[in-house]
Amino acid sequence: MTLDRFYPIFDSADWLRRMLPLGVKLVQLRIKDAAPETIRAEIALSRDLCRQHGAVLVVNDHWQAALDLGCDWIHLGQEDLDVADLPAIRKAGLRLGVSTHDDDELERVLAMAPDYVALGPVYPTILKKMKWHQQGLPGVTEWKARVGDTPLVGIGGMSVERAPGVFDAGADIVSVVTDITLNADPEARVRAWLAVTR
Repeated sequence: MTLDRFYPIFDSADWLRRMLPLGVKLVQLRIKDAAPETIRAEIALSRDLCRQHGAVLVVNDHWQAALDLGCDWIHLGQEDLDVADLPAIRKAGLRLGVSTHDDDELERVLAMAPDYVALGPVYPTILKKMKWHQQGLPGVTEWKARVGDTPLVGIGGMSVERAPGVFDAGADIVSVVTDITLNADPEARVRAWLAVTR
């Protein structure tokens, strides 16, 4: 299965309701602080919206809820990997994407044979305080050489203007958060992203 090259991340099903009709085909639902029942309801709604629009939904972190609700993809950060039941995830047939930021993390993740590897931050990001320095485009090229055929996602400080360079450096997919969610016209920004990634 080939994943779309444009991979926005949103924190609610409301965002998916707005953006999926524009042609988004790969999307991550990342909800950080909410009650378990709220999280499950958001995942279920997002799952249904993605099915209606023929899009791939990736659920961040909440792997048990994703598994229970019949989702196909999850994304785990390094901390999530410490507590997730990877054999159960694999047995259920869930596809797995994983975040990496340094050599040790990449080595650990490659041993798990993930379905994609995310590298970040490629550029400085305002989304979260990170202990890692930006990887830069040379980091993208080096990671791609190491992950081989596994799809590589570039994330961190992404913009429509930077996307072509990130693809040229070796990324298969570009993931974006605030360039859309903080934009004065998110729909127009998504259209611009679709134009530059298709």
